[in-house]
Amino acid sequence: MAANEPTKDIGLLDADVYGPSLPTMMNLHGEPELNSKNLMIPLMNYGIKCMSMGFLVDEKAAIVWRGLMVMSAIERLLRQVAWGPLDYLIIDMPPGTGDTQLSISQNIPVSGAVIVTTPQDIALTDARRGAEMFQKVHTPILGIVQNMAMFVCPKCGHEEHIFGEDGAKNVAEEMHTEILGDVPLTTSIRESCDTGQPIVIAQPNNPYTLVYKQIANKITNKLLRSTSS
Repeated sequence: MAANEPTKDIGLLDADVYGPSLPTMMNLHGEPELNSKNLMIPLMNYGIKCMSMGFLVDEKAAIVWRGLMVMSAIERLLRQVAWGPLDYLIIDMPPGTGDTQLSISQNIPVSGAVIVTTPQDIALTDARRGAEMFQKVHTPILGIVQNMAMFVCPKCGHEEHIFGEDGAKNVAEEMHTEILGDVPLTTSIRESCDTGQPIVIAQPNNPYTLVYKQIANKITNKLLRSTSS
C-alpha cells in the first residue's frame, strides 16, 4: 500500500445523481465492470472504492429524472455494487432534504450524519433543515463542517471571514452538536479538487491537510464511541 493510502477499507458513494462530482475529484473515469454475480465493481483510486452516477452516464449529459427514478438509481448504487467488506461507507449527499436523503436514511442503517455548510445565512438555513431531517429519522448528527470558513490570501496569509464568522457555531449550539472543523477557501484546495488529487495525498505537509485529518479523526472517534457504548 502506498504512503498516505487509508489503512481501513473505505467506500465512497457519490449520491448526487444530478450533479456527480466524484469522478473529477477522485480522478476516475470509465464505466464499472461487472463481476460474476452481475454486480458493479467500484472504481478505485487512492485506496478508496468509489461509485457515482457519473461513471454510468456521459459527463455532458443532463440527467432529468423524477423522484422515483432518482430513488431507483440510489438503490442500484447501494445494492448492486460489489462493495465487499468495508470499515466505512461514506455517502456524499446533495444539498437539501429531498428524495435522496430520505431514500438512504430510510433504507439502510446510517451510523451518523455530518452536515457540511458555508458560513452565510442562506446556507445555514439549509444546514439547519438538513440536521432537523436527520433528527426526525433518528440519525445521529456527528457534527458540522464549515466549508469556505475564511478566505486565506495566498500572498500574505491574511484571513478574511468574507461569508460571516459565527453562523455555523450558532447552528451547532442549537442542534446540540459541535463544529468538527473549518475548511478555508484557498487556491491549493480548489486546485487539488479540480485536478483529482486530494490535498491530503498531493500535499501531505500542507497545513490545510491537517484540517481534513483532524475532521476525519473526530468523526471516526465519535463512531467508535457510539459502537462501543
